[in-house]
Amino acid sequence: MSVKVKNILFAVIFIGGFSSLSLELVVMRQLSGFVGSTAVTASIIIGILLAFMSVGYYRGSVAPISKNRIRQNLSQDFIIIALMSVLASSYILIDIYFMAMNQLHIRSNVVQTFIYSLLMLSIAPFLFGKITAVLSRYLHRFDKNNTGKIMAIDTIGSVLGSILTTLVIMPFIGVNHTIMIVVAISLLAAILLGSRLFAPMAIIMFATILLNRSQLLADIYHIVENNAVSTIAVIETDDGQSKVMIMNGGGASKVSKNPELRFAYVRFVEDNFIAYLPKEGEPKNILIIGAGGFTMGEKDTFNRYTYVDVDASLQKVAEKYFLPEKLGPNKKFVVQDANQFLKETEETYDLIVLDTYSSRHIIPLDLVTAEYFSRVKTRSKPNGAVIMNIVSSPTFSSAFSQKIDNTIRQVFTNNVQRQVIGTYDGWCRRDCSYRNLMYVWYNIQKKSGNYTINVNSAFYD
Repeated sequence: MSVKVKNILFAVIFIGGFSSLSLELVVMRQLSGFVGSTAVTASIIIGILLAFMSVGYYRGSVAPISKNRIRQNLSQDFIIIALMSVLASSYILIDIYFMAMNQLHIRSNVVQTFIYSLLMLSIAPFLFGKITAVLSRYLHRFDKNNTGKIMAIDTIGSVLGSILTTLVIMPFIGVNHTIMIVVAISLLAAILLGSRLFAPMAIIMFATILLNRSQLLADIYHIVENNAVSTIAVIETDDGQSKVMIMNGGGASKVSKNPELRFAYVRFVEDNFIAYLPKEGEPKNILIIGAGGFTMGEKDTFNRYTYVDVDASLQKVAEKYFLPEKLGPNKKFVVQDANQFLKETEETYDLIVLDTYSSRHIIPLDLVTAEYFSRVKTRSKPNGAVIMNIVSSPTFSSAFSQKIDNTIRQVFTNNVQRQVIGTYDGWCRRDCSYRNLMYVWYNIQKKSGNYTINVNSAFYD
């Protein structure tokens, strides 16, 4: 075997490792707007991918190796990988799949993710495993030391695919363009292996570009940002009176010329708490965790606001496409994980608003724990308030609605109320519509005692 051929085969192994991890991360990112990014959905995707990759390893270990056919067969495999990559990760195709699932009344996130992974994340991982096993056996014939090199190169490709995709490629050029890169390097591997099937490869690349053009996504879904953290769309509604910012499939914020058209839970916070903050004297400190479109306190130019979110693009996108004007000097945006911010900050706040739960399936698991709520509690000033916007069942018809209530009341043991926003069926016990539930805790001194038939000071209290 010539050095040139050997280097080509090593390059192909590297591309295989890089592409497999990139494809996995892109699909997980694209699915997050439909089924959330919980550990459950991630485990299904990873489990299906690894299962079929292991089947591919086995197939590659027993497949006949012919010197004259190996490169041709493997080049065809990479063409199929490129095709499956565009089918599995293009936003418009994923949206069609989930619309079909809803039409079939299959609404469980777990079932939807499992079926999708089985259909779309089986062929490509199988071929990745097969290619690695076949090339390992082939190169081992010429040099037994190649086995360790193959494992090292494949692992390096996987590591770089993981790091570069999430930290560099998706943040700077967007998820849709990352898909184009994954498809392009898969086709490059086919070319390196000597494929001359230029027409099918050109069709696949053309389809990839066509389905993932930024302009197409903007025209159909009004998407203005598509990075490693968020897919953000801005749409006009209410006959042009309002704009809604949609993040990862959930309505995040709304601005309107008519104050009555704001989101009802935002009106609750602004009309009952922010509107009564002083407009003179010492400004109050207000913390908003889950910045969205920076609409909470939008008209308040006096008090000091700190917005915390993990998506660094939010302020730029909101000011360019959503807000009527840029954030004022009394508004600060901190790009950081909520838990990390609460651990590190020494600031305390008069009002804290938790607004990170945009829908029932997009639940940040680390932000529903007793430990998280305890950190929030420590950042509240005496006589301050904490408002928690929880999307859940108002009649406790789900396990989540009961457990999140237990968790909140475990931490905020007194002076806490629960306000349901909007009307609902008070007798619903299963499959109930979710609502915005506003838990409000007042950081005031607890009054001991209660009223009994023997001791009752209610007249004096």
